[in-house]
Amino acid sequence: MNTGSSFDFNGSGFTSARTRDRLITRLMTQGIRDARVLDVMRQTPRHIFLDEALAHRAYEDTALPIGHSQTLSQPYIVARMTELLLAAGPLGKVLEIGTGSGYQTAVLAQLAGMVHSIERIKPLQDKARERLSGLGLHNVRLRHADGLQGWPGEGGYDGIIGTAAALGVPSALTDLLAVGGRLVLPVGAGQQQSLVLVTRTVEGLRQEVVEPVHFVPMLGGTVG
Repeated sequence: MNTGSSFDFNGSGFTSARTRDRLITRLMTQGIRDARVLDVMRQTPRHIFLDEALAHRAYEDTALPIGHSQTLSQPYIVARMTELLLAAGPLGKVLEIGTGSGYQTAVLAQLAGMVHSIERIKPLQDKARERLSGLGLHNVRLRHADGLQGWPGEGGYDGIIGTAAALGVPSALTDLLAVGGRLVLPVGAGQQQSLVLVTRTVEGLRQEVVEPVHFVPMLGGTVG
């Protein structure tokens, strides 16, 4: 693929099929079962979402820094959160709070009809936009804003995913869920964080704790 981008979409030795397959095998041993998620993560070039100095570690199952005190989430967590969203059925429209590097966005864009993604740090959003465009993922709308406020004028989301830890479950986000829609969000502070799944039913909201996690905190405001 010749994208004209500054990112190395073709990759090099560390992005071999064997290297990627090792990661997928590890995800499967950790309990990821959705074949759609596994296939997308096998095909998505995670190395382009990192600075060149860290690209050789792209297919390790670990979180990695992307600058601005933010991280590229551990592949297992990306797979787990995506799998939880998909478990309720097809995803027409998804909202992501925290675009970051754009990796989770890219995974979602290959599994949903439309992805809206909000990032508060403009330099991260600019890089993510270039990566997503280079991958030919054109069903993504990006917004530079405070994700805790949601996306004004939008709603009826089949899925909402948060890529940083909130202190609680924001009603500004649950209000945007369609009936049957799911919110997957890390909640808590410091070492006391849990991945929470909130489902909107006709009777109201149903909430369950999935597993312990560790994310950077979700902050308000924007950074130019």
